[in-house]
Amino acid sequence: MDRMPASIFNDVIGPVMRGPSSSHVAGAARIAAIVRQSVGGAPMRAVVDFDVNGSLAASHDGHGTDMGFVCGMLGKEITEPDVDRYARLAEAAGVEIEFRILDYGAEHPNNYRIEVWGRGGEHHRWEGISVGGGMIEMRRYDGFDISLCGDFYEVLVKLPHGGAAAMKSSRAVAGSAPDFAQVLESGGGSLLSLKYSKAPEPEALRVAAAEHGALDFVLIAPMLPTLSRADCAVPFSTAGEMRASHEGRGLAMWELAAEYEAARGGTAKEDVLEKMRGLVSIMEGALKEGLAGTEYTDRILGPQAYLIEAACKEGALIPCDILNNVIKSVTAIMETKSAMGVVVAAPTAGSCGCLLGTLLGAGFALGKSREEITRAMLAAGLVGIFIAEGATFAAEVGGCQVECGAGSGMAAAGLVQLMGGSAERCIDAASMALQNITGLACDPVANRVEVPCLGKNVMGGSNAVASANMALAGYDKVIPLDETIAAMYDVGLKLPLELRCTFGGLGKSPTALRLLEKMKNR
Repeated sequence: MDRMPASIFNDVIGPVMRGPSSSHVAGAARIAAIVRQSVGGAPMRAVVDFDVNGSLAASHDGHGTDMGFVCGMLGKEITEPDVDRYARLAEAAGVEIEFRILDYGAEHPNNYRIEVWGRGGEHHRWEGISVGGGMIEMRRYDGFDISLCGDFYEVLVKLPHGGAAAMKSSRAVAGSAPDFAQVLESGGGSLLSLKYSKAPEPEALRVAAAEHGALDFVLIAPMLPTLSRADCAVPFSTAGEMRASHEGRGLAMWELAAEYEAARGGTAKEDVLEKMRGLVSIMEGALKEGLAGTEYTDRILGPQAYLIEAACKEGALIPCDILNNVIKSVTAIMETKSAMGVVVAAPTAGSCGCLLGTLLGAGFALGKSREEITRAMLAAGLVGIFIAEGATFAAEVGGCQVECGAGSGMAAAGLVQLMGGSAERCIDAASMALQNITGLACDPVANRVEVPCLGKNVMGGSNAVASANMALAGYDKVIPLDETIAAMYDVGLKLPLELRCTFGGLGKSPTALRLLEKMKNR
């Protein structure tokens, strides 16, 4: 089965969550939710291994991986207010979860190797990765190579050798009309993997599995906002293809985004708009919470967003009202995130201040309506699609240029849309913004997504404003967006491991090491 096209609501704008990092918190929660379903509910015990050479070995506690995984195992949504009490909640539920750091040669920096025991004697081994922005892929299940991303209803049936092929040909499977059916063989037997875009009726499948000598039967429900299907097709997947599709039609960037997502999700354009309106409402809530002031013990920085407005009133700042409002708004959203408030990870939680703060801050300062901001967010989301298809949103893979940098490129396109600029100008602004941040390292201080993350989010917003104005004025971007994305990804893959969200750069400074000890002792 080929990889499904990216979705604005799966891969780019979302998930809605609490916590410092979407890769670590939301990704871990989704991986755990799949593992939980395989044992029929909260397990008795689970052992989670992180590779010593990956990013999770150093950051799984400070970046919220442990919290996300435990909550997923407990069936707890990561928007609930008490998710940071995960250890006590697991103890109260009688769920034992052990995290280990081992050298097992994982190929991906965000690799999870999991062994789980259910309360009814179930036992499974899983391996999965968090690929950025909360998206995941389960790659191994009880010795079989699989691909499970949470966008289908999944049926996994373990059978003796030859049993999977026989069951696939059975009347029960044919009658259930799976979107995809795959037979896998290993030394331990065979596996039939069935994917459905609509919930199947499991009883007939269970009967057929038993008739073919099934050793195990697992049904996994999807968890992504936009499901996939066999005939899933999109009108374009690159900026170049969008240009060709757009030629002579005169559509705005937000209209092209709605057209894309409607095709991807098999829904109407108005449904796409309505879903984005709901997310914008949550974004506004995060902004208001941050502006009101937040308190949370386990963080480095206290509330600072109010300082911009106070200094403006005193005439102490360089006059640039729009930019100062963006700085204030970016800071407020980052403070909500760091205080465990509800945010929309867009494109990631660590970079959500850049995109959300820029479009909301500029939009409100310009007197734009919520509908105009919603359309700007759709335009930004479409640039995110091009990045998702051509690169990654995981700083562990490509450095902060694919998080705050990507958010900056998306925000630049959104700002052009906000000002009524054309789709051409939107993608030109995105290209210029991304060109300006190539090579940006990810070097969090004290294992927290706060420093220098706040400054990089603010920088991304400032860069977006400048790039949008350059594009609106007619500046020549020189390098097309698709080529810029490819170059950014190439640079990211060549960054040393220490500069890709592990423990390098500013994170190795003497002050950072002292802060790390201080945070550990709290």
